[in-house]
Amino acid sequence: MFFRVTRAGPYQYLQIARSHRDGKTVRQQTLLSLGRLDVLQASGQLDALLRSGLRLCERLTVIDAHAAGKTEPVAVRRLGPDLVFSRLWEQSGIQRCVLQELTGRRFEFSVERAVYLTVLHRLFASGSDRAAERWREQYRIAGTEKLELHHLYRAMAFLGGEPLDQETRVLGSPRCVKDRIEEALFERRRDLFSEVDLVFFDTTSIYFEGQGGESLGQYGHSKDWRPDLRQMIVGLVLDLEGWPLCCEMWPGNTADVKTLVPVVERLKHRFHVREMCVLADRGMISDETIAAFESSDPPVRYILGARMRRQKEVCEKVLTQRGAWQEIYPERVKSKDPAPLKVKEVRIENRRYIVCLNEEERRHDARAREAIVEHLREQLKRGDKSLVGNKGYRRFLKTAGQSHFAVDEMLVKKDARFDGVWVLRTNTDLESEVVATSYKNLWMVEDLFRTTKSILETRPIYHKCDETIRGHVFCSFLALLLKADLEKRLRERDEAWEWAEILRGLDNLQEVEASFQGRRFFFRSQLVAQAHKAIRASGVAVPATIREA
Repeated sequence: MFFRVTRAGPYQYLQIARSHRDGKTVRQQTLLSLGRLDVLQASGQLDALLRSGLRLCERLTVIDAHAAGKTEPVAVRRLGPDLVFSRLWEQSGIQRCVLQELTGRRFEFSVERAVYLTVLHRLFASGSDRAAERWREQYRIAGTEKLELHHLYRAMAFLGGEPLDQETRVLGSPRCVKDRIEEALFERRRDLFSEVDLVFFDTTSIYFEGQGGESLGQYGHSKDWRPDLRQMIVGLVLDLEGWPLCCEMWPGNTADVKTLVPVVERLKHRFHVREMCVLADRGMISDETIAAFESSDPPVRYILGARMRRQKEVCEKVLTQRGAWQEIYPERVKSKDPAPLKVKEVRIENRRYIVCLNEEERRHDARAREAIVEHLREQLKRGDKSLVGNKGYRRFLKTAGQSHFAVDEMLVKKDARFDGVWVLRTNTDLESEVVATSYKNLWMVEDLFRTTKSILETRPIYHKCDETIRGHVFCSFLALLLKADLEKRLRERDEAWEWAEILRGLDNLQEVEASFQGRRFFFRSQLVAQAHKAIRASGVAVPATIREA
C-alpha cells in the first residue's frame, strides 16, 4: 500500500491505494480517501496520522527518535575500510598464507590481525606502526580490539625474520618469512598462467630519520634528494598483468646496476621459472648486466632502456642509422587513445636495438628546448656567471673568450636528435612493435611506485632492527596487492573510478552505536563518493541502515 495524490479541479486529494494484478495488467485500487491535502497539512492531521502509524513500526520509531536526538550515542566507528578489504584479504589468499606461516608458533596475540591492521592502515592513512595503533581507535576492525603497539612491532619482526631454511644472502638481503608468503601467493595464482615469462622491475629508495636498522640503513644515491640521510633500496617486481609478484630490499648503498642480475637469478629459483624476459629502465643497464644475462643457462631475455646520450654506440651509430619507421599508433582521436608511436629496428653487429619515436613528445621537447634557449639568450645579455650552475642552461653553453659564455648552436642542434626518442636494447626475437609496447607498459611499475611512495610513506620509521623494517615495508607490498585486486575487479565490471574517491567514500562510511529504551541499535551513514563501486566489486553486502545489536 502507498499514499497517492490525485487532482480534482483546483484541489489535490490524498488517498491510500494499493497495486494489484488483473490478468497481465497491474492496476491501482483506492482503499481510502483521506481528504483535501492542503486541509490535512494545515490542520496538522496528516502529521498526527503519520506519527500514530510510526509507533506501530519499531524500526522507523528508532530512526525518528535518533533524528530527533532522543537516542543516547555510545560510539561512532568507521566500517568502510574493513567492510571491503577484509573480503579481499580473505579471497586473495593473503590471510591463509600468513596463517600457514604461523603454524606451530605460539604467540599470545593474533599476529594475522596485527598484520592486517597495519596493511589496512597503509591503504588509508599510511605512516608508522605507532600511528596505526592510534588510527585503529576510530575504526571497526574485527579482532584488533586488544592489539597494542608492541604487538604490531612483534608482527613486523615475524614477517621480516629469517626462517629455518636459510639460504645465501643476495646483496646482503636474507631469505625471510615474507618471501615464503610471496611464493605461496604466487602458487595460488599459478592456475591462471603457467609461467612468469615477462616481468617488470624497478627500484626506489626510502630514507630513514634515524640509523635505519643494523645494516639496511646506509648512505647512497638518494632518489628523494636526501643524501644526508641513511636509506634503503626497495625493488618491486610485477608480472605482465601488472600484478605485484614480490619486493626485494637491500642496503642503501647498493647501486641499481648491481641489483638486476641477482634479482633475476633469485626469481628463477623462488618461482621455479626457467625462462623469463626482464624489462627495466635505463638505470639498470650496464655491460656487465647484459653479459651476465647472455651467459646464463638458458640466456635471460631482456628489454632494457639504453642511455642515449651516455652510450657512444647508441648516440653515434644507432640514432644515426637511416631506415623506415613502422607506425604503431596513428594520431590521437580521443584523449584516451594511445600516444602516436613509431618504431624501427637497428642492428649493430649482433646487437639488436629498437628506436622508438613519440611524435607528441617530440613536439613537446622541441618547444621546451626553444623556451630554454630563448631565455638563455636573454640572460646572457645581463650577465652569464650565474647560468653555469643551472644544468638546463649549462648543456647549451660554450666558452666565448676569457670567463664568458655563449649559446652553442651545435649543441642545440645535436640535442634535437633526442626529441621524443628512446632506444631499447633486446636479445629477444619479439616483433619491434611488441618490444616497444611492452617497454611502454613499464609505466605500470613507475605508476605503482608513485602510489607506493604514498603507501610506503613509512617515514618516520621507528624500528631499529632489520627484520622489523623488512616486515614494515612488506606490509606496504601487501597493501599494493589489495589495491591491485580491487582495481582488477573494478575493471572486470567495466567501472570508471578514482582511487582517491574510493578511499574517501569507504573512509566516510560510518556506523553509530546508540541506546534507545534500554536497547542498543546501530545506524549506518549514507554511501558517498565511489564507495558503492568498491562494495559491489568486492561482493559484500551493504550493512542495513539500522540494526539491533
